[in-house]
Amino acid sequence: MSSDILAVDVAGIRFQNPVLLASGTAAYGREIHGVIDLEALGGIMTKAVSPLPRNGAPPPRVVDTPGGMLNAIGLANPGVASVRANDLPWLAANISRARVIVNVVGDTVEDYATVVSELATADGIDAFELNVSCPNTKAGGLEFGADPRALAEVVRGARAATTLPLFVKLSPALADIAGAAKIAVDAGADAITLVNTLPGLVIDVERRRPALGFGTGGLSGAALLPVGVRATWMVRRAVDVPIVGVGGIATGTDAVQYLLAGASLVALGTSALRDPRAPERVVRELEAWCRAHDVRAVGELTGKLEWES
Repeated sequence: MSSDILAVDVAGIRFQNPVLLASGTAAYGREIHGVIDLEALGGIMTKAVSPLPRNGAPPPRVVDTPGGMLNAIGLANPGVASVRANDLPWLAANISRARVIVNVVGDTVEDYATVVSELATADGIDAFELNVSCPNTKAGGLEFGADPRALAEVVRGARAATTLPLFVKLSPALADIAGAAKIAVDAGADAITLVNTLPGLVIDVERRRPALGFGTGGLSGAALLPVGVRATWMVRRAVDVPIVGVGGIATGTDAVQYLLAGASLVALGTSALRDPRAPERVVRELEAWCRAHDVRAVGELTGKLEWES
């Protein structure tokens, strides 16, 4: 499906096109096989993996809101041993053209290195994505990405556990997202993913209670597009590593916005959940846009925003 126009090299990995599925959208691949043609995409970012199984948040876990979706899944997953035994073999056997990036979560600094070490030699993995928006239980609940020392320790620990590329996923709620990106890169990150969901609250006014079982949740969808594009632009000026733009992408021109702001790859989440045809359509629309604008290689767009500030 993808043409040479869309092929791009990021962190030493050749992607057939820059369109990925964001973590939480593709589960571990098997769950959406036959619904979305994964092999038509650049890659998938798997559902989170933690050292031990996690039950996640109480239901309801998802609620619609104007401009997007609020979710509180609670990082539910079967744990690293189950993923290595049951999910990665399926990915290795069924996915060849799309790249696989495993999302990693933890409650402590050590958890990240544990998961990466357990999976570092498994077949079917091209890179890891460290979700540092999780609360550090040893530090009173402050998220890793907001604590410079913890962020550096997480990345350094994961870096020591693997030679595969490390992507670090940052929250748009960070006071200094560019500074956090620089800390991650200095500690060994090969790429930055921008952005995670934005904290929000939806209230069921009839019950006078939160609409989500957990209470608050993460906002994703169209409302996040300008937030993610701005974060991409800011981080691009601070670090010289590839960026994955995530948040609100539903069309080829949405993807172009992220690329111009500085992204090398883009990832879809909510739009793919709403319409499983969206990821393949975005690939087609992006290629059509490039052809219409005489872009010979999609990488030519990265960081080409014409704005002096």
